[in-house]
Amino acid sequence: MRLDAVGRRYGVRGPWVLRGVSLELPPGALVRVEGRNGGGKSTLLRLVAGIDTPTEGSITGRPRRTAYVPERFPAALPLTAQAYLGHLGRVHGLTRAEAARRAAQWLERFGAAGHARTPLAELSKGTSQKVAVAQALLAGPGLLVLDEAWTGLDVPARAELDRAVAERTAAGGTVLFVDHDPARLAGAPDRHYRVEGGALEPVRPGAGPGPRVRIEAAGPPGAVPPPGLAAEPLPAGGFRLTVPAGRSDAVLRELLTAHPAWHIRNVSDLP
Repeated sequence: MRLDAVGRRYGVRGPWVLRGVSLELPPGALVRVEGRNGGGKSTLLRLVAGIDTPTEGSITGRPRRTAYVPERFPAALPLTAQAYLGHLGRVHGLTRAEAARRAAQWLERFGAAGHARTPLAELSKGTSQKVAVAQALLAGPGLLVLDEAWTGLDVPARAELDRAVAERTAAGGTVLFVDHDPARLAGAPDRHYRVEGGALEPVRPGAGPGPRVRIEAAGPPGAVPPPGLAAEPLPAGGFRLTVPAGRSDAVLRELLTAHPAWHIRNVSDLP
């Protein structure tokens, strides 16, 4: 698949614009995209997945079976999890029996089998995200696009998604992904790009860590910071966290929505 395009989409943070983007996605490749929040990563992924159309340019060679997982899954459909997955399996050309079998299989793999008969609107955010990932995988897509799809999943489900990505590429499928965790699938991607200033640039092996954000926060007694972060205890209590800029919003959201919530003392960009 090849994309040569200009894309524009308007969101809550204003226009997200990509200019002169050229990207080739060969079969079996695992491709990572990074960049600042609001910089155009999601626009790029939506163009590749066919959710949005380019303002100019062309996209050629997109596989017939293309699947997309957003960071937040809109689960307000009047269907149970099993019925929703079965319906999408039929849309992708599976028989009714095969669609039902694969739906049950993926719900089991992601630890959501107990919610197969639960209406989508009644699922928790984490279980909804498991259904979102399952719908993308059940028909064996030739192109799988993951826009922070690990967000909201519990630890076992995140590991299962890592395994599913490896299975897809081993089977000749292409996987394009964005994730706020710099350690996600570390060492596995065949290609690595960064969206910066509306352009798409390759990331050189061994390149520096990129922009970072420092967060000073204090949690309830005994609380520990989210895993995978550089955390320095502060003399007055709490922690100083050093976070990749692309992950900062997700870390702040995780701290502020904890029960009890953390107190954020300061947020600053590092040079």
